[in-house]
Amino acid sequence: QVQLVESGGGLVQAGGSLRLSCVVSGRTFSNTAMGWFRQAPGKEREFVAGISWSGVSTYYTESVKGRFAISRDNAKNTVYLQMNSLKPEDTAVYYCAADFKNMIRISDGPDYWGQGTQVTVSS
Repeated sequence: QVQLVESGGGLVQAGGSLRLSCVVSGRTFSNTAMGWFRQAPGKEREFVAGISWSGVSTYYTESVKGRFAISRDNAKNTVYLQMNSLKPEDTAVYYCAADFKNMIRISDGPDYWGQGTQVTVSS
């Protein structure tokens, strides 16, 4: 059974930082594209950041470029999202996702999702 477990969310003031982690179990992680999505209250879930199987390719939605960084440690089956210079509009539930169909770029329909972790940025 594949499981994705996120951690690291919380409450932070604007301008602060948080680091999210997602541990994957139950299936080979090292040849899988991974990503982070988020869903704010009253809004649809949106893509935030993605990373290829090797970690060489990373890509971001425009609003987080230069502030967020995605990385992975295949030896630990873990993907990270370092979030700096946080803004109130970053407040959302953040979801980790695994796309076993792709190695480079995560699709809009990943195979598995984590349960989500709340990030709240106060002004």
